[in-house]
Amino acid sequence: MAKLIDPQHMKSILWLIPCLPLAGAVINGLLGRRLPARLIHFIGCASVFMAFLVSVAGFFTLLGIEEPQQRLLIQSLYQWILTGSFSLEVAFRLDPLSMVLCLVVTGVGFLIHLYSVGYMAGDESQGRYFAYLNLFTFSMLLLVLGDNLLLMFVGWEGVGLCSYLLIGFWFTDLEKAQAGMKAFIVNRVGDFGFFVGLMLLFWTLFEGSNGTMTGLSFQQLREGIPLLGTARPILGVGVATWVALLFFFGATGKSAQIPLYIWLPDAMAGPTPVSAFIHAATMVTAGVYMIVRLNFLYVAAPVAMAVVAVVGGVTAFYAATIALTQNDIKRVLAYSTISQLGYMFLAVGVAAFSTGIFHLVTHAFFKALLFLGAGSVIHAVHSNDMQEMGGLKKYMPHTYLTFMAAYLAISGIPPLSGFMSKDEILWATFNSHLPVAGLGKALWALGLLTAGLTAFYMTRLVVLTFMGSFRGGSEKEKHLHESPSVMTLPLMALAVLSVAGGVIGLPAVTHLPNLLHDFLGPVLSSHGTSGHQAHAYGLEVLLMLISTGVAATGIYLGWLFYVKRPELPAKLAARFASLYQVLNEKYYVDEIYQALFVRPLLKLVALSGRFDLNTIDGAVNLSSRVTVKFAFLIGWEDLKIVDGAVNGLADIFKRWGAALRRLQTGRVQHYLYSVVLGIFLLSVAMIMF
Repeated sequence: MAKLIDPQHMKSILWLIPCLPLAGAVINGLLGRRLPARLIHFIGCASVFMAFLVSVAGFFTLLGIEEPQQRLLIQSLYQWILTGSFSLEVAFRLDPLSMVLCLVVTGVGFLIHLYSVGYMAGDESQGRYFAYLNLFTFSMLLLVLGDNLLLMFVGWEGVGLCSYLLIGFWFTDLEKAQAGMKAFIVNRVGDFGFFVGLMLLFWTLFEGSNGTMTGLSFQQLREGIPLLGTARPILGVGVATWVALLFFFGATGKSAQIPLYIWLPDAMAGPTPVSAFIHAATMVTAGVYMIVRLNFLYVAAPVAMAVVAVVGGVTAFYAATIALTQNDIKRVLAYSTISQLGYMFLAVGVAAFSTGIFHLVTHAFFKALLFLGAGSVIHAVHSNDMQEMGGLKKYMPHTYLTFMAAYLAISGIPPLSGFMSKDEILWATFNSHLPVAGLGKALWALGLLTAGLTAFYMTRLVVLTFMGSFRGGSEKEKHLHESPSVMTLPLMALAVLSVAGGVIGLPAVTHLPNLLHDFLGPVLSSHGTSGHQAHAYGLEVLLMLISTGVAATGIYLGWLFYVKRPELPAKLAARFASLYQVLNEKYYVDEIYQALFVRPLLKLVALSGRFDLNTIDGAVNLSSRVTVKFAFLIGWEDLKIVDGAVNGLADIFKRWGAALRRLQTGRVQHYLYSVVLGIFLLSVAMIMF
């Protein structure tokens, strides 16, 4: 089959992978109000499915290239920036790394789109919903396929915008609207770090290259990295380390790591399929992908890699402790996502780049299944509170069985996919050579403890949701039902992947090929192609047995606490009331951020005399508060001076402004439609002409 696909032909149609979902977004975004629901569903789902088929064709095309080092297709669409010797193109790069992500985004994304047909049935804004979901898919594919750092950054910003639109989809509910705004603003903080890193990298490379650097493609960056070593250190720290740390700070925003993880739990305000899409296949994986794509930079900055590993390990443990006490089913899964992302950063921080991608793939399978399963439960119970559930396996057998597959996978039970990837991360961490002696072993122990906590809180979730008797009241119990097949079929497909997906990364002790590592090898730095070191099979088996034992212990304790002796949790909560309160309140981090950042800025605004603090705090939403902060920073007195100076010029443009005013509605959605339509028409024009 591979030989039937011509690489040159495949290269000429790479643009279809991101542009098919973009076309779906444009059609549903502009015509959604006039189209019947079935046609909206077809356009939304078919556009992503066709992108998946093109991605599959690309996969077989790459496999058909016999020399692994030559598995690379680049399609240049048009010249984007040209100034002096510097040029930048809008170009798509299909290599093994982007190929894996394309399959995950489009494959899992299609299943989530299909599930959304049932979940969003009856919603009045389905055209808008599927337009946003398609646009989210396009932005992530642009991030993954972009052949240069600046094009990646455009996709990076795009997924941030789409997360705001989807998390706050039901914007008439102020709490949901504010959750979207919180995600948007926190990500802007991280993106500022990414942008500063990009500027520092650009300035250093082009100042030090004497004109030999002409662009920001990843191949050019790989060749230019040695120039960073010759640049003058900043505050005694090498430029490569600064750039790597600034990029990682951006990743802590997108991928919800300490200190910028706070937006992700609130993101549960959006529709459940959106939660599944964000947590499994798109936005939160962007930071991991970025570091793996720039693996040559991070290898040149070992201190930065150690920081990545430590932050990942600490975040994994920290988020798992919070998940122990949450009662909202989606919030438990949200903190679980933060924890699992910590594992991925732990892997890439110890240079096991392909292992990090392996866990990204398996996590996409079982986490999408967990969220969609939770959505199926919420669809039946009409509540997120696990204390109002129970006994649902009798009423929802398909949801229960598929959910159990994901539960066992994330708990680390062999031979399911989650065990394969998580065990490989622990093995790579145990054998790592970080700059600080003993750090690798300490992070391995922390990761092992986190695995036990994961098995415990997931057992708690399963027991409270599916076991025992229903606690939501007799009236709700009368209406409990299994979800329609359009929702359960994606669950079944993801269950198969959660069980068998680990076959792509079999451990070395099996003496079988590790397909994913072999496939990704040519893209990655030589010592980062595998999580395995050269090899002590006995030690690896021992560590496997230890991690399996820890997972089994976590499951047993969960069963003991919530099935055998259900009075124990309340007794322990009373005995360790202070600790329980800290965990239940998420370590008071949101309150600390309010005290350190939000309230002081609002007080500064109040001191200007133009605004009343109580009015701002009680009636103004999060986005307007940010606008107010910037208005104050500009300064009331300066505004008077500027206004006086430009009145004459303002009069000249007054009539023009009046004519254009009707186009400025103040609604982000309207501006978004204009931007998307412009991008789509420009892309079509450049490709055709």
